[in-house]
Amino acid sequence: MSGTTHDDQRHVAELLGDAEVAMLTTMTEDGRHVSRPMAIQEAEFDGDLWFFAYDDSAKARQITAHPEVNVSFSDTKGHSWTSLAGRASVVHDRQKAEQLWAKPLQAWFPDGLETPGLALIRVEADSAEYWEGPKSTAAYVAKTVRAAVTRDPGRDPIENGTVEL
Repeated sequence: MSGTTHDDQRHVAELLGDAEVAMLTTMTEDGRHVSRPMAIQEAEFDGDLWFFAYDDSAKARQITAHPEVNVSFSDTKGHSWTSLAGRASVVHDRQKAEQLWAKPLQAWFPDGLETPGLALIRVEADSAEYWEGPKSTAAYVAKTVRAAVTRDPGRDPIENGTVEL
């Protein structure tokens, strides 16, 4: 999208910063889309997303066969939703894993960074689309009523944008 600015990209990063869980969507061998929740790593968004996984998991096999993925997010209060499209790869990078590791991951990877088969999934995002509503319920209700009364869909209380990354 021409017109995408550094501010647009920073806005996407801020939206992702308000999310705690992502839904990673991959494609199966028979062409079905499958989504599953993934823990978001605490790292500044620079166009790449990182997730921990087992290198023999179904998602890792699906990514190897069909690297085009989608990752969706919602903020913890339900005011914004973001969808990223990009290419994923299974990565074995000990230094990056050490940088991203957080204690709660031990629930899925009991031996920590020494867990056999531990891998990273790297998603290189191409684009993001977001929907963002007012932060307060009162503002949302007021904007929704105004859109209904004026019968002007352009007054939709949800802002939508697309950003090329």
